[in-house]
Amino acid sequence: MSHGAGLVRTTCSSGGGGAAGPGTQTSEGLLDPAYPRTQGAMLKVAQMVTLLIAFICVRSSAWTDYSAYSYFEVVTICDLIMILAFYLVHLFRFYRVLTCISWPLSELLHYVIGTLLLLIASIVAASKSYNQSGLIAGAIFGFLATFLCLASLWLSYKISCGTQSADASA
Repeated sequence: MSHGAGLVRTTCSSGGGGAAGPGTQTSEGLLDPAYPRTQGAMLKVAQMVTLLIAFICVRSSAWTDYSAYSYFEVVTICDLIMILAFYLVHLFRFYRVLTCISWPLSELLHYVIGTLLLLIASIVAASKSYNQSGLIAGAIFGFLATFLCLASLWLSYKISCGTQSADASA
């Protein structure tokens, strides 16, 4: 009766959970409680709110040009969904599980493409508003969301390129 090598599973973590003092927080767990207070998270929430307001303003107004405002609606909702997805990736730490994706680079590419499309949609919406207050408000919130996306683009660029330059110098 030969006993071969077997697999031993334990319930202890390698983070030293028992040795941590009462004032220290471990980085284990699904939810990152510190993320909502970061600069990037606050920018994402501000973007989502302004995009939602822009969408509601345009959706509740009488349209003068169907193709311009349907494009604006599609761009704002798609951008809102992608920003929400990145917010959830950081909040629930999915970047630790899905390591095959370069999250800073994918976020950078999203902001480059999304900001450009949102700027175009806001310009088209502003030019086709014809003094209707809901459409003008939607375009203004679209421009505000574009500015916030530019701020996130700069932050994402700083993180993405700062990480690559730090890796190259090490």
